[in-house]
Amino acid sequence: MRKDVRILKGPLHMTLTKEDFSILDEFAFDVPPVAVKFLPRRPDHIERSAEKMALCEMLKKAQQGNAFFVDAENHVCEAGLYVLGQADTPEPFISGEFGAGLRIFEEPRSASRLYLHIPKLGRGVIHYVAFSPLDKLSFDPDLLIILANTDQTEILLRAMSYRTGEMWESKFTAAIGCAWTYIYPYLTGKLNYSLTGLGHGMKRRKLFREGMQLVSIPFDLLPSMLQTLQKMPWVLPAYQPDGMEFVGKLLSDLGVSPPKKDKGRR
Repeated sequence: MRKDVRILKGPLHMTLTKEDFSILDEFAFDVPPVAVKFLPRRPDHIERSAEKMALCEMLKKAQQGNAFFVDAENHVCEAGLYVLGQADTPEPFISGEFGAGLRIFEEPRSASRLYLHIPKLGRGVIHYVAFSPLDKLSFDPDLLIILANTDQTEILLRAMSYRTGEMWESKFTAAIGCAWTYIYPYLTGKLNYSLTGLGHGMKRRKLFREGMQLVSIPFDLLPSMLQTLQKMPWVLPAYQPDGMEFVGKLLSDLGVSPPKKDKGRR
């Protein structure tokens, strides 16, 4: 057994240590990253939240330093229960009447297409969701969700593609943004990021400062990204004050002549 594996009471365990996550402290995020776990059985080492809230609000609660789990009774938004596979959504939602009524879409026919795109878990796959900031983490995350500024997001995305050359890709829809924050990365194993202030529910609830990025990292990528962050340069040489000189020297060393400037252009 690996020395960094710690078995906890109940079905959950941790294979990543606090030392593994400590590299994230160097980002100095405004709010702490939040670990999320999808569970078929009730956890016995973390308290159930007594609050009722939307799935997107649960992320905000965990960012404020709270570790907790929720079940179907905690949800007040049909979208959260739907994407978690814990309930069917009412017919006016599926038909598009609700989305059109909110003026998000022109007509029900366009609003109903939303449900062709939304990723969701199957019924009965999970019954509980646990949330925790990293300083209280007691489980192996299925997702790590980070609220970051653009400079921080660039480093995280580069850590994802540094070894693999993977394309950066963001997926989102005008509504039910929680599906892209939680469900899409969990089902696909792909990192996803979205811009705060775009999703209808989160914008309506005024949960996050606009213009930030919500970066969702699935368990498939998390160990590799944490390791890569330890090794790769966070600020590239070309971004330094002498960046242009660095690029020019590199081109020269490679035997490549940089394009000449057009003297007629200012």
